[in-house]
Amino acid sequence: MEAIWKFEIITTDSLRVEIPLGAKILTVQVQNGIPCLWCLVDVEKEKVSREIRVIGTGQPIESDFKGEYVGTYQLFNGTGVFHLFLL
Repeated sequence: MEAIWKFEIITTDSLRVEIPLGAKILTVQVQNGIPCLWCLVDVEKEKVSREIRVIGTGQPIESDFKGEYVGTYQLFNGTGVFHLFLL
């Protein structure tokens, strides 16, 4: 059975989330001031721990960085722009 799950994102360099295997990332948006990641998941699949990197606009990125771009969100009336990458 599939469902759409929401995961709250903490604006820090790196965090881990437990996402069912094979989840499809739908969007990243801010809801009530909190960055969130929405995914289409198979609720019967095993959960796996995935690392998410949050990179602010202008922050340096390592030359060998291999993250998969997920989405962008803004905080502080647009003065803070952050980009999510799945590792």
